[in-house]
Amino acid sequence: MNTGRYASAVAIIMLAGATFAACFPSGNERGTAEPEGTAADSIAAQAGDDSSYHQVRIDSILPPEDAATRYTTLTDEDFRRVANELQVEVPAIKAVVLIEAGKHMEGFWGPGLPVVNCDRSLWSSVAKKVKSRAKAPASTQVPQGLKHAYARKAWRKLINARKICIEQADLCTFWGMFQIGGFNYRLCGCATIQEFVELMSYSELEQLELFAAMITNTGQVKYLRAKNWAGFARAYNGPGYARRGYHTRMAAAYKRLKGN
Repeated sequence: MNTGRYASAVAIIMLAGATFAACFPSGNERGTAEPEGTAADSIAAQAGDDSSYHQVRIDSILPPEDAATRYTTLTDEDFRRVANELQVEVPAIKAVVLIEAGKHMEGFWGPGLPVVNCDRSLWSSVAKKVKSRAKAPASTQVPQGLKHAYARKAWRKLINARKICIEQADLCTFWGMFQIGGFNYRLCGCATIQEFVELMSYSELEQLELFAAMITNTGQVKYLRAKNWAGFARAYNGPGYARRGYHTRMAAAYKRLKGN
């Protein structure tokens, strides 16, 4: 397996907002496009001890540098290659994408702008992982290319938090089509949160690679291999999985994608 890093990864986008309070409004808001799940439910499952972390990365075949192709939807060949590495069925991986990212199965809202959900409840708990207190410039603006209001709102929450502390904001954010918590960057095979964000911001293929590394490192891949949806949902989405119906919806999505 290739444990190399990618020098061509897109730089972390430091964006802006108004105040910390605006970044973290009350309520249980969700920023993804028509999601079927709630990333906040994954906190308990994804917040475990990573002291026994093993660096596992699936071999990457990076997409072309052209941004017009780099952010397009994953191809069936992309899914097949990673599924073969994991010894998992393609429809099983796609079922997870469908539930985590919604029916559009997208990992980006625009070039270099992945789907994000900055979760206010994690701000204090990730503080111990912060190595730099650097802040995003106060003058930074929300980028162009976010066509929908919910996407602009979600990114505004993140960049408002980055004005307080970039690393802490990135650590308490759920990223990409699989809504992986930034605090789990080591379980995804990354040495730093910066590298994690760069890869999440590079392509949907890299998002798939990060997901593959995480479920390998945590042992969750065994549930996907067995199509044990309750086991996977419990491990990936937390103890509230049954209340939210993650396991039944993943099972239904798998059956639909499998074509039987």
